[in-house]
Amino acid sequence: MINSIYKALCISITLITCVSQNTNAQNKYIERNGEIRFEASENLFEEVKAINKSVTCILDIETKQIAALALIKGFRFKNSLMEEHFNENYIESEKYPKATFKGKLLDFNYSELTENWLELEVDGKLQLHGKEKQVRSTMKFQKVDGSVVMKGSFIVTPSDFEIKIPKIVRNKIAKEVTVNIDFKLVQE
Repeated sequence: MINSIYKALCISITLITCVSQNTNAQNKYIERNGEIRFEASENLFEEVKAINKSVTCILDIETKQIAALALIKGFRFKNSLMEEHFNENYIESEKYPKATFKGKLLDFNYSELTENWLELEVDGKLQLHGKEKQVRSTMKFQKVDGSVVMKGSFIVTPSDFEIKIPKIVRNKIAKEVTVNIDFKLVQE
């Protein structure tokens, strides 16, 4: 348990260091309890979805860089057996304990953020299960009480990350997985 906490702490520190090099503190916004939800449900079968409420995300408003880290074992399912299969058989969370995203906000200008939603493109690389995929998606941003709120979604497939789905359950899991994010980043 302590070893897992130590690893998570080291990963978080590495993530923060990578994004924050050569920046001033007032340019960084951070979320330590962000949410990522994913759904891979198929009609007529048991719901396949999970949520992770302890995702770390950092945004540098000057460089427009954004990075996020989710520990795989942080995803919670309604069904504990599904969670076990997800970690042991599909994602192999002992071998691949984290998912990361590193990218950039395109056409981002912090001074343009208001309480009204603004749609911006995010472009970067998602790393999961030891594989990397370029992801580009439109996300919604707003400024609320000095914090930056970011919401949106994107689509990935298990095959993007060489996640093998056994033939016996292949029809019960969607070919495309919808990933939703919800972050409220505060100035560090």
